[in-house]
Amino acid sequence: MEYMKMAEGLDFSRVVLGFWRLLDWNLTTDELIRYLEECMDIGITTMDHADIYGNYTVEEKFGEAIKKRPDLRNRMQIVTKCGIVYKSETARVKYYDYSVEHIKGQVEKSLRYMGTDHIDTLLLHRPSPFADPAEISQAFDELYKEGKVRTFGVSNFLPDEFRLLKSYLNVPLITDQVELSCLRMDNLENGVINMCMEERIHPMLWSPLAGGRIFTGEGETEKNLRETLEIIREEIGAEDIDEVAFAWLFSHPAGLIPITGSGEIKLASRPVKALKYRLTAEEWFMIWTAVKGHKVP
Repeated sequence: MEYMKMAEGLDFSRVVLGFWRLLDWNLTTDELIRYLEECMDIGITTMDHADIYGNYTVEEKFGEAIKKRPDLRNRMQIVTKCGIVYKSETARVKYYDYSVEHIKGQVEKSLRYMGTDHIDTLLLHRPSPFADPAEISQAFDELYKEGKVRTFGVSNFLPDEFRLLKSYLNVPLITDQVELSCLRMDNLENGVINMCMEERIHPMLWSPLAGGRIFTGEGETEKNLRETLEIIREEIGAEDIDEVAFAWLFSHPAGLIPITGSGEIKLASRPVKALKYRLTAEEWFMIWTAVKGHKVP
């Protein structure tokens, strides 16, 4: 496993385990403990959460395992997100809340649910046009001084949104978690990845296999991509095309950190195996061209 330095004293595994679909895995607490051990045994030590996952239930489910086996906490880095409020009996619409009270309140819940005294990295889940960056800065400062959050970042922020927030903060932003895959290259083109390289931070990537569309998509783009991935798979000796798709991400100089959302070790190990491959510029652009449908300018 490779590890990426995110901040002083904080390294993330190059492959992160995401828990958005934890409830779909249908694991008992003991089975989840075994799965966490299996993942950490192959080097996946960074765990990605959000307060809203599983309609606000996933962190607590995860915490049942940590509370039963507290020794596991010292072997992992916990990332979680806050800021989204779902429509409910107490909320008339889905909205974003980045008030000091909400940020700190959600952190307190995450700490309690997950059975830990600190979060390694707290991310703001989505940019909000109503956010007060000065208030966010206050919340971050207080959480940091209280030792409840070690580092901070954002998710799905565009460069102008990132830089605006950063200009108010006394703590650094160490990552921007965004969508990126062979089939969804928007964040390669809108300045997000370039901004991360400029800031010398490593982006975390959600949906690195486009929700499985590299396997199941029936459009012309998906078919062209699969044909190209298969050609490169044979060239580099990979077992399947998903390893090539992950290698395409690992080969980028930004030090991209994909999140795998699988509850099966045989699938979670796929991106780990892909770490041994680095694509040439020609191979990388073969994939780019297959998806774009035209050559580079």
